[in-house]
Amino acid sequence: MANKNQTLGEFIIQNQTEFKYSSGELSRLINSIRLAAKVVNHEVNKAGLVDILGAAGDTNIQGEDQQKLDVYANDIFIKTLINREIVCGIASEEEDDFITISGNNNKNKYVVLMDPLDGSSNIDVNVSVGTIFSIYRRVTPEGSPVTIDDFLQPGNRQVAAGYIVYGTSTMIVYSTGHGVNGFTLNPAIGTYYLSHPNMQFPEDGNIYSVNEGNYVRFPQGVKDYIKYCQKEEGDRPYTSRYIGSLVSDFHRNMIKGGIYIYPNNSKNPEGKLRLLYECNPMAYLAEQAGGSASNGFTRILDINPTELHQRVPFFCGSKNMVLKAEEFMKNASPKS
Repeated sequence: MANKNQTLGEFIIQNQTEFKYSSGELSRLINSIRLAAKVVNHEVNKAGLVDILGAAGDTNIQGEDQQKLDVYANDIFIKTLINREIVCGIASEEEDDFITISGNNNKNKYVVLMDPLDGSSNIDVNVSVGTIFSIYRRVTPEGSPVTIDDFLQPGNRQVAAGYIVYGTSTMIVYSTGHGVNGFTLNPAIGTYYLSHPNMQFPEDGNIYSVNEGNYVRFPQGVKDYIKYCQKEEGDRPYTSRYIGSLVSDFHRNMIKGGIYIYPNNSKNPEGKLRLLYECNPMAYLAEQAGGSASNGFTRILDINPTELHQRVPFFCGSKNMVLKAEEFMKNASPKS
């Protein structure tokens, strides 16, 4: 039985032998993310009291307006990872290019890819936001600077992934390939405790999460699946729940059972979510928790990335719901 009084630090030490490359380096990396998350959490929680809400006045590489907390979270995670001398390279949704960490860090084995503040458009209205991270072993020789090849790896090569949700309580949820565990921050003492051991997606669910405001732009297969969800038959109609923060929607669906969909549409023909910073880490967690993740036709973790900021359609959640959505997508596709 899981020990709910176990801290994240104790859990990392106890379970690091499960990791086949166990050298303590990955554990130190997770600990660094834990530290940065506490700092960002502090700023998120007091955002309404200080001049940290609103737009920063810049746009990121995606062409999206950067929020002040976007910039702050990005800086905190990058500085923490660099100062701890654990990684050899970092890629962030907020940066045009990957960051090469020079010096002795060229000997380090891991690169980190991250969305430092997912759902940041919700900051001003006090809705939950989060951080998403993904960790890979480098593929270039140790001792040399990282290259783009270290970052353009398919998601099935991830060695760890996770997210932090800054909500009514702050949680770190992560996996190193041996299931998914969630830890809740006790703000009084600044310690994360194991609160959600061995998290699992129910095979079926009754929640669908999609921005139906874009319905007219959706592919026919998505329109058909939404109508299926709304049809009164059996255990349907399903409940529609969409927060607009991937971390929050994913977290709810993993606990209660559901599917999250962000398809391509006529406005974003390639999709909107980023493969490397959002879809791969969430797909990794979904599969580790017994769920599934797809672009509507193909397993997300099997997609070979071609660009650092590549976008893809995303269907993720309870396994049977994803399978049903894929069925509608394939039935609506032109037959060759």
